[in-house]
Amino acid sequence: MKKIGSPEKEMSFLDHLEELRWHLIRSTAAVMILAVLAFIFKDFVFNTLIFGPKQPDFPTYRMFCNISQAMGLDTFCFQEMPFRIQSRTMAGQFSAHMWTSIYAGIIVAFPYILYEFWKFISPGLKEKERKTSRGFIFIASLLFFIGVLFGYYLITPLSINFLGNYQVSKEVFNDFDLDSYISLVRTSVLACGIVFELPIIMYILTKIGLITPEILRKNRKFALIIVLILSAIITPPDIVSQIIVAIPIIILYEVSIYISKIVIRNQKREENRRKRKD
Repeated sequence: MKKIGSPEKEMSFLDHLEELRWHLIRSTAAVMILAVLAFIFKDFVFNTLIFGPKQPDFPTYRMFCNISQAMGLDTFCFQEMPFRIQSRTMAGQFSAHMWTSIYAGIIVAFPYILYEFWKFISPGLKEKERKTSRGFIFIASLLFFIGVLFGYYLITPLSINFLGNYQVSKEVFNDFDLDSYISLVRTSVLACGIVFELPIIMYILTKIGLITPEILRKNRKFALIIVLILSAIITPPDIVSQIIVAIPIIILYEVSIYISKIVIRNQKREENRRKRKD
């Protein structure tokens, strides 16, 4: 790998480590700056974002309420969630405030983190590879945020509605710990954001020769089983929620097959051009 701006100078292993260190420092600085902003705007982060899916007027509940009423049901129509959120430790609320701010910083800074990652690996790529991968940051960020929104507006309210209303007995009242509630929201959002990166992951695996369209097609049945298991892990244990999660993942898998096919086709064209030149 050559250092940008000095093409004749090869970077040593220690130079690579130093370069990586600065990329990590800048990424961490971006996360911390955004985390501080999230920490300052506590009311918006918690009352609007974190506790939004707990409110009966949350957009997802309104949408499902209208759909269920049109079908003669009232499954998602309610006035209040039948549970309370509590903090049982002295530092519980401050700790939740701090860690939630950090995770918010990571989510918002995701495009910049990708940018720093790209700046680190791009000098080692060929000019043509850099040109064909220019949209990497935009596409990867777009997929991530679509996944985050999907997790926030679908998976999170479905999970909260199911688990918040679930009772083994009327003798037991749901008093959820603050950390437990925030963990559910965080896991749903981040898990979906990462899952939606599937086309990017398949693109990279195809480029390095670990995956081909034939392998993806051949293992489609196994992939479907894995998708259903993944859906069961991410969502509450009801069939409707699992189907809602499984459908976009299956679509992403099919898109990944198409992307892998394009990558292989472009690689074959490049090989044919080289043969002709030789």
